[in-house]
Amino acid sequence: MQINIRVKKVQENAAIPVYATNGSAGLDLQANLTEPLTIDPGKRIQVGTGLAIEIPPAYVGLIFARSGLASRHGISLANGVGVIDSDYRGELRCALQNTSGEAYTVHPGDRIAQLVFVPVVQANLQLVDELTDTTRGSGGFGSTGA
Repeated sequence: MQINIRVKKVQENAAIPVYATNGSAGLDLQANLTEPLTIDPGKRIQVGTGLAIEIPPAYVGLIFARSGLASRHGISLANGVGVIDSDYRGELRCALQNTSGEAYTVHPGDRIAQLVFVPVVQANLQLVDELTDTTRGSGGFGSTGA
């Protein structure tokens, strides 16, 4: 399945994202920096991509951490997953955090996150007095095992 996404460079030197392989779910987003930027241990920074996009209605763009950065260097997204709504037209920015004990430097053009497009279903909430029963019921954290 494919959708058309309009992309605008808001910084002249911004790199258009690409899929690393034919089977990639996410487009690699690159750091749009003029000089290296260091993230100290336990700190977070915002890194721009230099791009704005136009997502069609009924879709969302989700920004995920890159697994290699997270597993090798402790660099993840401060907000877990970035949500880009279809009506947002500003620059795509990534809030990176350093969960490791060592400083990490982001260089211009580094791949810092990945962008995935997903269909959205908006719910019609219905206020009720009771919900249907299930075997699990209200069992929460850890209620189904480990």
